[in-house]
Amino acid sequence: MSLPAGPPVHGPCAQPPCPRRPLAKRPPCRYPAQMIQHDRLLIIDFGSQVTQLIARRLRELGVYCEIHPYQKVTDAFLTDFAPKAIIFSGGPASVFAEGAPMPPKSVFDLGVPILGICYGQQVMMHCLGGKVERGHGTAEFGRAFVTPTTDRLALLEGWFDQGREQVWMSHGDHVSEIAPGFKVYGTSPNAPFAITADPARRFFAVQFHPEVHHTPKGAELYGNFVRLAGFRGDWTMGAYREEAVARIRAQVGSERVICGLSGGVDSSVAAVLIHEAIGDQLTCVFVDHGLLRQDEAGQVVAMFRDHYKMPLIHADESGLFLAALEGVSDPEVKRRTIGRLFIEVFEKHARSVGGARFLAQGTLYPDVIESVSFSGGPSVTIKSHHNVGGLPERMGMTLVEPLRELFKDEVRALGRELGLPPGFIGRHPFPGPGLAIRCPGEVTREKLAILRQADAVFIDQIRRHGLYDEIWQAFVALLPVKTVGVMGDGRTYDYACALRAVTSVDGMTADYYPFSHEFLGETATRIINEVRGINRVTYDITSKPPGTIEWE
Repeated sequence: MSLPAGPPVHGPCAQPPCPRRPLAKRPPCRYPAQMIQHDRLLIIDFGSQVTQLIARRLRELGVYCEIHPYQKVTDAFLTDFAPKAIIFSGGPASVFAEGAPMPPKSVFDLGVPILGICYGQQVMMHCLGGKVERGHGTAEFGRAFVTPTTDRLALLEGWFDQGREQVWMSHGDHVSEIAPGFKVYGTSPNAPFAITADPARRFFAVQFHPEVHHTPKGAELYGNFVRLAGFRGDWTMGAYREEAVARIRAQVGSERVICGLSGGVDSSVAAVLIHEAIGDQLTCVFVDHGLLRQDEAGQVVAMFRDHYKMPLIHADESGLFLAALEGVSDPEVKRRTIGRLFIEVFEKHARSVGGARFLAQGTLYPDVIESVSFSGGPSVTIKSHHNVGGLPERMGMTLVEPLRELFKDEVRALGRELGLPPGFIGRHPFPGPGLAIRCPGEVTREKLAILRQADAVFIDQIRRHGLYDEIWQAFVALLPVKTVGVMGDGRTYDYACALRAVTSVDGMTADYYPFSHEFLGETATRIINEVRGINRVTYDITSKPPGTIEWE
């Protein structure tokens, strides 16, 4: 398919594609066959910290979209992807900087609607003949108010009912002259071209961020944009389920698949979806490393082996893992040890299945996005992550990743569509290394037993008070210190523990949950009374950042 002709484009807007690190063996290109049933919207990422929020807004509107870094978006990519509309994200760069992020010139010749946001607006003006100036006293950061001009714009349907709208600004440079064909439809005190558009070409540009909740009517703006672009809003989990089942069958054929089942939501939904597609061609391997929560192994086995009747290998390797962790207190050594043993144990049991050509994983879309650095440079490693990385190459297997186009909330919706129990779908995230990283210092069977009991009491308290679904993640950390206490007439010298509960959207940032003092007091009393080995309870009120959600 050749790109349609269009008006000339001005400015240095072509960039080479970015190199990507090698990935595990996967099927060939996904476009257009895999998602041909849906119109696609392309989000070109220029490095904004909130680009994922754009995608989440659009998915909520029933629009299938993907985020790709600007370096990857070449003429060939555009032909392959065939977007029905395009959004330029914000970003930290300046159009004046050497090698400033830019889209290919051909993007403006596709004849599809384009929406530029913040830096994306400046890119549009820079490329199409307008002017951008460096911020000289005109920067805006935080809440601002945009007032309309006298001209009406379909993009702003539902806006300005009260005369002005609150938006969220975060820019230093600003547009000083709009490109030919554009008009101004909204202004703010420091952004005279806060909203501009060329309706004839369906090019729209805003200086603010409609994706953040500080722009209260941002969802309406995105809704107007996708309606103008002609999207049908047909991206539903019901439709996705049918298409995913068909894709799995087409990819796998009559071959066998093994799935590393952790008991978490992602791997569980992936397993149920694949089992629906290929039945007993799937075998799940559940590695019990002895670091699970109370009764967790039994619940996982009962649900998948007994309820769903899936072929399941329950590999109880707790003795192996706990022996390897004996005397280990460094958190990174813990993680590496658990990760190494998990791969070895999984590989051993997977080979016992015999002849499996495919390995299933619960990879999510945020994992896909974050696997490619926007700048192409290295990122700081905060902590290593436990997964089955390296297995496909070692075992000569091809990955099956049926969730790699979904966000976490979409995975939960798909799980409900598949009929997984609501209580299971809504479970809080649980880390691969399990309780080992909630037990700072050396991990022992005694400490794990204490931690399991305390954690069970804490979660029970949260459920009793109807707070579980308000909280992203909650757990107990057993501290590597003992404190003096008094119980009855006797002296105690037992462990202290910390309660941790946070709210979050995606786990990238988090705030501590504001329990009442009455709740905390009641919970502390229950833990001390019911869990032998703890005599002091604290509550962790650190947000992320500066802390992480887990303690190690």
